[in-house]
Amino acid sequence: MQHLTGQPNIVEFKGAYEDRQSVHLVMELCAGGNLFDRIIAQGHYSERAAAAICRAIVNVVHICHFMGMMHRDLKPENFVLSSKDDTSTLKATEFGLSVFIEEAEFTQDGFDSLVQNLTKLQKLHLSDLSLCGLHRRFLDNDIHLPKLELLSLWENSNLNGNFPRFKLPCGQIPPSIGNLTNLYGLYFSHNQLEGAIPSPENENGFSSLSFVRLGYNLFNGTIPSWLYNLPSLVELDLSHKKFIGHIGEFQFDSLEKIDLSMNELHGSIPTSIFELVNLSSLKLFSNNLSGVMETSKFEKLINLTYLDLSNNMLLLTMSVHSNSLLPNIQILDLSHNNISGILSWNVGKDTLRYLNLSYNLISGNHTVDLQSEFHSVLDLSSNNFGGMLPHCLGNFGKDLSVLNLRRNQFHGTIPQTFLKGNSIRTLDFNGNQLEGQVPRSLINCRELEVLDLGNNKTNDTFPHWLGALPKLHVLVLHSNHFHGHIEFSKIKSPFMSLRIIDLAHNDFEGDLPEMYLRSLKAIMNIDEGNVTRRYMGDTYYEDSTVVTIKGLEMEFVKILNTFTTIDLSNNKFQGEIPECIGNLNSLRGLNLSNNYLIGHIPLSFKNLKMLESWDLSSNNLSGRIPQELTSLTFLQVLNISQNHLTGFIPQGSQFQTFGNDSYYKNSGLCGFPLSKRCTTDEVLEPS
Repeated sequence: MQHLTGQPNIVEFKGAYEDRQSVHLVMELCAGGNLFDRIIAQGHYSERAAAAICRAIVNVVHICHFMGMMHRDLKPENFVLSSKDDTSTLKATEFGLSVFIEEAEFTQDGFDSLVQNLTKLQKLHLSDLSLCGLHRRFLDNDIHLPKLELLSLWENSNLNGNFPRFKLPCGQIPPSIGNLTNLYGLYFSHNQLEGAIPSPENENGFSSLSFVRLGYNLFNGTIPSWLYNLPSLVELDLSHKKFIGHIGEFQFDSLEKIDLSMNELHGSIPTSIFELVNLSSLKLFSNNLSGVMETSKFEKLINLTYLDLSNNMLLLTMSVHSNSLLPNIQILDLSHNNISGILSWNVGKDTLRYLNLSYNLISGNHTVDLQSEFHSVLDLSSNNFGGMLPHCLGNFGKDLSVLNLRRNQFHGTIPQTFLKGNSIRTLDFNGNQLEGQVPRSLINCRELEVLDLGNNKTNDTFPHWLGALPKLHVLVLHSNHFHGHIEFSKIKSPFMSLRIIDLAHNDFEGDLPEMYLRSLKAIMNIDEGNVTRRYMGDTYYEDSTVVTIKGLEMEFVKILNTFTTIDLSNNKFQGEIPECIGNLNSLRGLNLSNNYLIGHIPLSFKNLKMLESWDLSSNNLSGRIPQELTSLTFLQVLNISQNHLTGFIPQGSQFQTFGNDSYYKNSGLCGFPLSKRCTTDEVLEPS
C-alpha cells in the first residue's frame, strides 16, 4: 500500500509500528463506513450517482494496474467512504490478497517447449489471452499431451495459423489431433485459425469428445465426416466460417446443441437431425439450405427450446397433426425463407417468447395465434397476412415488447386497447391498409421507442399527445391522410427523445411546427466521441424502420442510436423556415421539399455541422444562398432546385461536388456549376 500512497481513491497508508506482540498499521481515517452498507441504507441510486461510484472503482483498477499491482479482492465491502456525507470520496482498502504483476513473455520456441513437456496435463485453458501476448501463428510443432482432456483457445483474436498436429507417445506424427483419446472438450472459437479441419487416422479418435466449439474462425472446406460419428458429442459449434457442401447424417443421438449458422452450406436438412430427441438448440441460419420440411418431422424434438432456420430457401408444409409440436419452444425464427400458404402451426403455446416469420409468403386471416399472452417479440412483417387486427391487440400480455406487422394486407382500424403497464417498445404497422385515427390509448405505452404507421390510410390530425412518451425515438407517419395544422402542445417539452421524424406525404398545413422543433433535445449537441454506438433493440431483436434519406426510400434493418433525420416533405406547410432548426446541430438528414415555404434560407443552417442530406426543393424560397454554408463539410446530397433563389452559388468545400440538378429552375442563381456567369453586383454580398 505504501507503493500506492497519494492516490485519491485508495486508503492511504500512514505508517507501521511493531512491538513485541503485534505490528500496528496506521491508516487514513474513513468514517463513512463501507460501500456495501451504504448501498443497503440508500436503497437505490440514480444513474448519475451510480456512474460516479463505478468511475471511482474503475479508477482504482486503472491506478493499481498502472502501478504494477493487482488488488484481487474487489467487492463493495472493500471500499470505504471518507465521511458520512453523500459527496464523500470512495476509497479502496483491504489489499491483503494483492500482488505485484510480474510481466512474462512467451517466445514461440519457449511456449512450444513448455506445452510439449506437460505430459500429465489434463486441462489446458488459453482463452482470451490477446492482452498477454498470445498472438502470431499457433504451435507449428507436434505436441506430446497423452492425458489431455480439455483444450481451450477460445477468443484469442490475434491468434492465427493452421490447426495443430499432436504427437502420440510412440512418436508418430498424424495429420490431426484425433489421437488425443481422452479429450472431451475442444474450444477454439473466436480466433483466426484457417485451413481445413483435419480428420483422425484412428477411427476411434475423439471417442470421448463431447464439446466442439470451433466457431468464429477462418476454417473452410466441407464439414469433416468424423464429426458426425462422435458417440458422446453433446455440443457442436461450427458457426461463422466458410464451410460448403451438405450437412451429413449424425450417427448418434447424444447431441443437445447444434450451431452451423453463417456458412455456405446447401442442400436439405438431414433426416437425422429430426431424430435427436435431446436436442435443445438448433441454429442453421444464414446458409443456402433448401428443400421441403413437413411439420411432422419436428414431432420428436420435444426438448427443443431454440430453433433458428432463417435466411435460407426452405419450404414448410403442414401435416395433419401439427397443432401440438415443439411444446417447449421459446425462440422460433423462420424468417427470410420461401414458406407460403396458410400457416396453422400452433407451437409453444405456453412457452413461445420470440416468433419471427418475416419475409416469407404466408397468407390467411387467422394464421397465427396473435393473442398469445406469452409473446415478447412477434414479427410477421413482409408476408401476405390479411384481415382486421384483433380487438385485443394492445392487451396481448405484459411481456410483449415488439409487434411488427409491416408490409402485409391488414385493414380496418387500429384497436383502442393499449392498456396501462404494457411493455411495448416497437409498433410497426407500415405498409398495410389501416385507416381511422391513431389510437389515443397509445399514450399508455410508456416504453414505446419506435412507432411506424407509414404507408397506410390513417385519417387524423397530428397526434401531439404522443409528445408525452418519454422514450419515443422514431415516429413515422409517412404517406397517410394526416391533415390540418400542427397545433401547439400543452406538454412542456414534447418529443424530447425523438431522433427520427417522418411526416412526409400527408396534408399537413400552416407554419412549420416551431415549438416541436425547439424541443428535439435528442438532435442537439450529441457528443459522438463519448457516445457508445449501438443499434436500437435488444439481444434478440434489433429495431428497423423505413425512411426517405438522400432522396431514396430506404429500409433501415438496424437503427443506429446516433442516426437523426427530419422529413416534412410533400405537405402544405407555408411561411418561413424557423431559425431554430439551426439548433439541431446533430441532424444528419433534413427534407422540407414540396411545400409552400417562403423567405430566405436561414443563416443558422451553418450550425448543422453533421448534415449529410438537405432538400429544400420545390418551395418558394428567395434571396441568396448564405456563403457560410460552405462550413457543412459532411454534406453529400443537396437539392434546392425549383425555388426563387438569386446570387452566386457558394464556392468551396462540398459545394464544389454538386451538379446542376441541385440548383435546377432557380433563374437568379449564377456561378459554378451553372453555365450562367455572375456579374459584379451578383458576386458582392449585400452590406
